[in-house]
Amino acid sequence: MSTRGNTRGVVYVHSSPSAVCPHVEWAISGTLGARAELKWTAQPASPGQLRAECSWRAPAGTGGKLVAALKAWPMLRFEVTEEPSAGVDGERFCFAPGLGLWHGRTSANGDIVVGEDQLRALVTMTRGGESLAHKLDELLAAAWDEALEPYRHAGDGAPVTWLHQVG
Repeated sequence: MSTRGNTRGVVYVHSSPSAVCPHVEWAISGTLGARAELKWTAQPASPGQLRAECSWRAPAGTGGKLVAALKAWPMLRFEVTEEPSAGVDGERFCFAPGLGLWHGRTSANGDIVVGEDQLRALVTMTRGGESLAHKLDELLAAAWDEALEPYRHAGDGAPVTWLHQVG
């Protein structure tokens, strides 16, 4: 596989039952074609759960493949980021039980990018006020941020594993 078009990203597994952790590692390993040995630590925001994160380098589009692999365990809380690369927007994916999956494009500094067509459709579908504010919150992942924020802070200072796609 060519290294042209490679990008970087991070998988944040904010909470996982210990029995699922090996499956998460296998899913990440299978997607990247490199063995993932994550450093799991206790998740203070959810006693009995574990957390881990790993940085990766692989072709653009790998973030979506990692998400597809991790969605197999609906009890996980996770985020996957993919940095922008030549001709490709960055991406952010958030998954939380009860909310499901959110996906958005990101700018070089990590801000969520909302396109002109998305905004036009939003204005057409809603007629201002609270309805518009609610739909904007959905576009900007407000519910996912609220659900995941306690788990993000609990991981401050946790070890990070670097993984590179083989080939």
